[in-house]
Amino acid sequence: MGARETIRIAVRNVVPPAGLTRALAVQAMVYAVGSGLFHAGSAVFFTRALGLSAAQVGLGLSIAAGVSLLGTVPLGGLTDRYGPQRVWIVGLVLNAALFATYPFVGGFAGFLAVVVALAAVESASGVAVQVYSINALPPAERVTAMAYQRSSLNVGFGLGAVISGLVLAVDTIEAYRGMVWFISTVFLVTALFVRRLPRLPQVARPTEPMSRLAVLRDRPFMAVSLLSGLLTAHQTLYLTVMPLWILTHTDAPKTIIAGLVLLNTVLIVLLQVRASRGADTASGAARASRRGALLIALFCLVLPISGLTRGALTVVVLVAAATVLILAELIESAGAWGLTATLPPADQRGAYVGAFRLGSQVQYLIAPVGLTALGVTTGGWGWLPAAAIFVLVGLAILPVVGWAGRTPRLGAAAPERTMTPVP
Repeated sequence: MGARETIRIAVRNVVPPAGLTRALAVQAMVYAVGSGLFHAGSAVFFTRALGLSAAQVGLGLSIAAGVSLLGTVPLGGLTDRYGPQRVWIVGLVLNAALFATYPFVGGFAGFLAVVVALAAVESASGVAVQVYSINALPPAERVTAMAYQRSSLNVGFGLGAVISGLVLAVDTIEAYRGMVWFISTVFLVTALFVRRLPRLPQVARPTEPMSRLAVLRDRPFMAVSLLSGLLTAHQTLYLTVMPLWILTHTDAPKTIIAGLVLLNTVLIVLLQVRASRGADTASGAARASRRGALLIALFCLVLPISGLTRGALTVVVLVAAATVLILAELIESAGAWGLTATLPPADQRGAYVGAFRLGSQVQYLIAPVGLTALGVTTGGWGWLPAAAIFVLVGLAILPVVGWAGRTPRLGAAAPERTMTPVP
């Protein structure tokens, strides 16, 4: 293969094809500029501009995470009632309004009110984004389109982080206020993008609508949600546990942590679309999830070697471990998209996608403490049981997805029909 062909293939895996897939990717990148800017500068904004203590920030964000956990299913059901595009637009407008109020927040109570409201809005709009992508595209294109969106998100996150660096360099109250107002504007611009996306015909609702929490009784689907959610621990491993391991158990320079974050961003942009191939069916998505689980287990075996090496060899081991975990993230993400695109019934997709997200919410509650305790505080031997956990999850997910596929979904009115967007 010549250099020109290699470049052409690389570009094709990064630049989405014209049409709805590209439009969805563009809005994702625009949104991520604001989101990435805030994630990179939020800690300093909360303490410098709002005058909050670190303990207050942590408590407020933990409460907001609890609201997100409790609200994911009932708020996700709003998508089924009002349509994903409408919920998505309203969510972006509310996001913009809430961010615009940040500079006027006085004290912990005001901060808590804003972050809790933002968590609730995200619970509803996060489901709406995914449901729109699923409903608007043919089954064979859904996973690929979501892969392009994730690739574009990482480009936007990178741009947002660069802007955040400029704000932090200026380091004035006015700069931080301007930052959140800029983010508010970005969300309004994103809302305009979404408003111009093709409208979808209303999905026929079941004659006997189920309650918004009834999906929790679908045991096969909830088992899939839990297993798939546990695999999103690759995020916790990459952003929390691995940096702590590097700082406490290796002789690698601290700057390698930033380099590994950059490596993650670059590889996701370049490889996410390619890694999503074959995950557009339930069985293909289950196999992708299994491969992702086994790669996470491999990471748990490779990373502790860096505690036994010295100098340049430590850096080599850390890069190798990080690359394995990035591949796991790429493949597991595609598997999760495939499961949400194929298992939920069309007329209850919002409730089911919301329920699917519960698995990752559970992971956020237990993985930071559990994996840090196993991997870091044990001195290294805890990586073996950690690897065993992910092997077991990988072995279980294929038969569990098969069980869910054989079980009729609650509230399913009819087989899914092809949906054509209305220009």
